[in-house]
Amino acid sequence: MDPNEIKKLIENGMPDCNINVDGDGSHFQATVIGAVFEGKTPVQKQKLVYATLGDKITSGEIHALTIKAYTPKEWETAKKLQIS
Repeated sequence: MDPNEIKKLIENGMPDCNINVDGDGSHFQATVIGAVFEGKTPVQKQKLVYATLGDKITSGEIHALTIKAYTPKEWETAKKLQIS
């Protein structure tokens, strides 16, 4: 699976978010920014993103995925602190 395929899956499930996915074919990093994360815990945010991937994780098609999920306000702070 390639990063663009993962990005499209997330975009389909979270159309109002800004999404970036990088990776090497088995290990991926997704940064997802959207208002949908307002009031959510980090675990809840990750569950929302994982839900967009269907069985791609459990089937092993996506071996490893690191998710960074931010509200727009959190993203602005992260950019200032350069922790994106």
